[in-house]
Amino acid sequence: METVGEAVAELILTLLACALLACLALIVYLSWSFSPRLTVSGAGLLSLFLAHGAWRTFRDPAKGRGRRGFAAVTTAGFTLTAATGVFLLFYGAGCSCL
Repeated sequence: METVGEAVAELILTLLACALLACLALIVYLSWSFSPRLTVSGAGLLSLFLAHGAWRTFRDPAKGRGRRGFAAVTTAGFTLTAATGVFLLFYGAGCSCL
């Protein structure tokens, strides 16, 4: 029974990863067909946002100061993106839908 449960859970996670990959590809396709310049600009801004979040995540905070405001948002965005990337690395690699 445990093996069946693990197989079903693996199947559900793989399907979720395939659906996430399909949605990301659809977003890029629709964005590019709407405006290529805006797509490249948005990708650049998203890269800056994630780079700031990574920098704030791995940098030692100043004494007596926690993460506030924009730094907290970029750190959370970077963490969420990194977790999604790890999820897709483990479960999206076996997706034969692409």
